Amino acid sequence: MIYRKFKDKELSALGMGAMRLPVIDGDDNKVDAPKVEEMVSYAMEKGINYYDTAWGYHGGNSETVMGEALSRYPRESFYLADKFPGYDLSNMDKVEEIFEKQLEKCQVEYFDFYLFHNVCEMNIDEYLNEDHGIMEYLWKQKENGRIKHLGFSVHGSFDVARRFLEKYGDRMEFCQIQLNYLDLTFQHADEKLKLLEEYGIPVWVMEPLRGGRLANLTDDQISRLKALRPDESAIGWAFRFLQSVPQVVVTLSGMSSFDQMKDNIAIFEKDAPLNDDEKGALQDIADDMLKEKVLPCTACHYCTSHCPQGLDIPELLKLYNEHVFTGGGFIAPMALSAIPDDKKPSACIGCRSCEAVCPQQIKISEAMADFSEKLKG
Repeated sequence: MIYRKFKDKELSALGMGAMRLPVIDGDDNKVDAPKVEEMVSYAMEKGINYYDTAWGYHGGNSETVMGEALSRYPRESFYLADKFPGYDLSNMDKVEEIFEKQLEKCQVEYFDFYLFHNVCEMNIDEYLNEDHGIMEYLWKQKENGRIKHLGFSVHGSFDVARRFLEKYGDRMEFCQIQLNYLDLTFQHADEKLKLLEEYGIPVWVMEPLRGGRLANLTDDQISRLKALRPDESAIGWAFRFLQSVPQVVVTLSGMSSFDQMKDNIAIFEKDAPLNDDEKGALQDIADDMLKEKVLPCTACHYCTSHCPQGLDIPELLKLYNEHVFTGGGFIAPMALSAIPDDKKPSACIGCRSCEAVCPQQIKISEAMADFSEKLKG
């Protein structure tokens, strides 16, 4: 196992994420505990020492199952991460109640790593609202040794991450972002990397395979990569890309089966970052993937001055592209929840004034109508 240094710790470069654990009969709330125990046993044997769970994973059962599986090992032999569930605004005034319950469910007296979970457009104002006492309480737990390291995860935009760091950056020790060779530019992860570097904050990675999308390349794409590394799998390429990013300390993988875990661990037994030619090949493949479904908006903003509704069309098209490429998901709806109704895609009146000045000749009104329909579903 490869290890990365973080302060006085050596963390396994591959961490076990507990959001996609094996389940019974396809029911996400029914975690297959014996299979999880088998996977944790193998992970511990092979050197994984970082385990990540959260309040809402598997209907609240992830913490319980992971706590039971890890209770068989000396507490100092693993690092456990958990998160405050601010993605649900009703939790904002329950930080003490939730934190105490999390310790109980995980059968531990402290968390090695604890995060503000999913800082995004929907909750940034409430996360920054000191009346809830979230930072005050968590900082107290850190001072008391019940949290060893405090950080945050962010699915929101660059501006959301910047706002959070402007207020709490001096207290954040790590940040978890969605990073892979597709989202480096598609989700502007490169901008977040630069921002975090300015604050001296190391990176934890979530969605390294883009929900499995990067594990399923076309035959042509595989052939292009095989010409450079004949023995590397599609999954291996995605992980090698992350091994090439200096800021990355831990890459979390939500492994759903023992076989997935074996394959991923085998990759992380060797540190083999990509060279410039190999990175270029991956970028070409990412570009190919996006051309299939993504509208070619360059955010020139010619359209916005011609929109009688005052819509931020480039931002809406960015969210539309994300939603279409992913086939749904929560990121676009989450971001749109923070936008007034009169500025959402449904506010488009189809006048096509924007289309008359679009250099890319995008059928914007059709995209807005399609976006509105997809959001209803």
